[in-house]
Amino acid sequence: MPNPEVRLELIDAAELAETLGFISQWLTGTDHVQLADSFRRFVGTDGYDLTTLRTDLARFTFLLGHDDGEQLFGHTEGEQLQDPEA
Repeated sequence: MPNPEVRLELIDAAELAETLGFISQWLTGTDHVQLADSFRRFVGTDGYDLTTLRTDLARFTFLLGHDDGEQLFGHTEGEQLQDPEA
């Protein structure tokens, strides 16, 4: 069975990606502990936590073409890691 094709207007994809990034940043904010507890209760298991959710959000953002995957994969190809003692 072929996969259905879904198309988004560029502006809609950008808005969705920005919203996903906003949610991801909120999840690491000052209320992280309370959010983690609430999320654990909502999911009902320890198998899917905020870190996993943030990874999923980063993947979706990358697939929408909003970033270069740095959040998902670490530093970008060809990027030099900076020596913190330099």
